[in-house]
Amino acid sequence: MPIIKSAIKRAKQSLTRRSRNLQTKRAVKADVLAVHNAIETGEHVDEMLAAAYSEIDRAVKKHTLHKNTAARRKSQLAAAVAKITGDAPVVEAKTTKGAGAGAKKATTKKAPAAKAPVAKKAPAKKAAPKAAAKTDDKK
Repeated sequence: MPIIKSAIKRAKQSLTRRSRNLQTKRAVKADVLAVHNAIETGEHVDEMLAAAYSEIDRAVKKHTLHKNTAARRKSQLAAAVAKITGDAPVVEAKTTKGAGAGAKKATTKKAPAAKAPVAKKAPAKKAAPKAAAKTDDKK
């Protein structure tokens, strides 16, 4: 057991955080299990999948799960649902700033306009060197 006051406080904080993290992880596990059960029974699959996605995103927001772990779990759930239903699930994903990049209009490239020839200018005259400053020599 820690003896120093700050170490005691850190131990208490660690236990509190561990408790919160376990609670979040249990909620994620419960929702993932609910999706698998819904897949087996074939009832309310989309609703359960949306709830699981929400819980996974909440765990990422609380820094309990890493974002890549969450993406992998969501992908695996979607694949399991697609395997049973035969198509991709109808769950709206969160959009990001770059989400509209794939839906650009098809544009045709225009030929570059012919440039008019530019007349060459004569180089500018160099400025005449300044006359040396007068100095007063006192003898």
